[in-house]
Amino acid sequence: MNTLAILLLSALPLACGWAAHVRWLHRCLNTARRDPLTGLRTRDGFTRRATALLRDSRAVVVLADVDRFKHINDTYGHAAGDALLKATADRLAHHVGRSGVVGRLGGDEFAAVLIDDHGTAADLLAVLHGVLARPVDGQDPAIRTTVSLGWARAADFPADDLSGLLRRADEAMYTAKQARTGTRRAGLGWLFATVTGRRAGRTGACTAAPVVGVAA
Repeated sequence: MNTLAILLLSALPLACGWAAHVRWLHRCLNTARRDPLTGLRTRDGFTRRATALLRDSRAVVVLADVDRFKHINDTYGHAAGDALLKATADRLAHHVGRSGVVGRLGGDEFAAVLIDDHGTAADLLAVLHGVLARPVDGQDPAIRTTVSLGWARAADFPADDLSGLLRRADEAMYTAKQARTGTRRAGLGWLFATVTGRRAGRTGACTAAPVVGVAA
C-alpha cells in the first residue's frame, strides 16, 4: 500500500466524524429556527426564507392575528389556547403550500409569504379566513374564533423590503380587525398610520399616530 493510500485511510475516520458533526449542527440550527409549539419558522428563519421569496414578482405578504385570543386563554385555559395556535399554524401552512413560507412572529401573530401563481390571492385568503374560523379538532366546539388577515402584493410596492410589506400588511390586518371584514388588502381605502414601522398601539409606535389615507 502506497503512502497516499495510507494517508487517505487514516484521514477517513476524521472526515466521517466531521461530516456527522456538521449534520448535527445543521439539525440544531433548524431546531433553533422552529417554534416549539407550532413547528413553524421563528422570526429569524421566516425572514431568511421570505426575503428570498420576495424576489418573485408574484409574492404576496400576509399577516394573520387571532381574534379574541386572550379571551380564549382566560376562559378555557392555556392548553386550549395552545391547541388553537397549533391548528391555526397547521391550516396556514397547508394553504400557503411548499412554494411559500409561514412563520410565527410571536404570541398569536403569524406571517406568511405565498406565491400567487394565478392572481387569485384575494379568493385564496377569503377561503383561508373561513377555514381558520373552524372549530379545533378534539376541542370543545365553543373554543373557536376568527383570524384577521391583512395582505400586501409585493408588486404593488416595488420599493418596499420585507419589513415595509409586513408593516403594510399589519395596517391592513388591523383595519380588517376593526371593521370585522376578515381580510384586507394593503393600498385600498383608509389605513391606520404607523410610526417606526408599527401601527398605533404596537410596541415602538407613537400612540398619537394620526389616521392617513392610502391611495387605492
